[in-house]
Amino acid sequence: MKLPAGGHAGHDLPAFEGVPDGGRVAVLGAGTMGRGIAQVAAAAGFHVILHDRDPAALARGLDHVEVTLARGVELGKVSAPARDATRARLHAASGLAMALEDVDLVVEAIPEVLEWKSDLFREVEALVSPSALIATNTSSLSISALGEGMASPQRFLGLHFFNPVHIMALVEVVYGSSTHPSAVEAALDVVHRMGKEPIVVKDSPGFASSRLGVLLGLEAIRMVEEGVASAEHIDGAMELGYRHPMGPLRLTDLVGLDVRLGIAEYLHTTLGSEAFRPPELLRRMVEEGHLGKKAGRGFYPWNSEEEGTK
Repeated sequence: MKLPAGGHAGHDLPAFEGVPDGGRVAVLGAGTMGRGIAQVAAAAGFHVILHDRDPAALARGLDHVEVTLARGVELGKVSAPARDATRARLHAASGLAMALEDVDLVVEAIPEVLEWKSDLFREVEALVSPSALIATNTSSLSISALGEGMASPQRFLGLHFFNPVHIMALVEVVYGSSTHPSAVEAALDVVHRMGKEPIVVKDSPGFASSRLGVLLGLEAIRMVEEGVASAEHIDGAMELGYRHPMGPLRLTDLVGLDVRLGIAEYLHTTLGSEAFRPPELLRRMVEEGHLGKKAGRGFYPWNSEEEGTK
């Protein structure tokens, strides 16, 4: 694959052949994104190992996959045989070495802290084969910066999935300054086999989706702060007037207000744009624990697994 203009790739490693059918995929982090990525990878026919250093988080992640698959069967979107096959291909590992044994692809999905991720990638590199692809699900951190401490950044790239992973079609495939073109090709193939639609993005703060989505979300929060309209009506403007499937404030609740605050602070610092300065309302809501769906309250009260009440 020829990278888009502006890309630069290292070529001192052989071309990556990709992830074979039925290959092994390790997903590191059993939170909202990790468990979702593990589910869609297993559903696509890969043998998946879900890892988290917190046994309780790992158990919750597997339980959530069970619930999501059961719901899919109830709604007629997942067949019972497909559910059973997905569950049979998904396994848990609390030890990192065990999780990474003979893997073809690693997808990291731990919290958005550059130092934590960088440290983890150095551990991962020491445990996987030279041909294994290594990816991060970061929504905004620099791929090139995350790969700086790696011995082989040529095989490292971003695979930015969207929440809920089993429903959202988009995946950003983000290449860094050293990513090998064949690593991008291999990643695109994996994404297609997962039934997702990839876009290829050059490493840049916020990539494409977060940079645009966060900007819209922050402006919507400022409008609530200024009393322009209610959260419901601001969301309605985008859903009804612009055909967005979900308004920016409901989406902020789903993503997590703390996550959105962290991304906004990062983009404000790296881009130097006042448009990304977090509104005081967002900071205050995070301080008060109103983090969105996961906390039961954000811009909406959440009283069910899937929907916030209006």
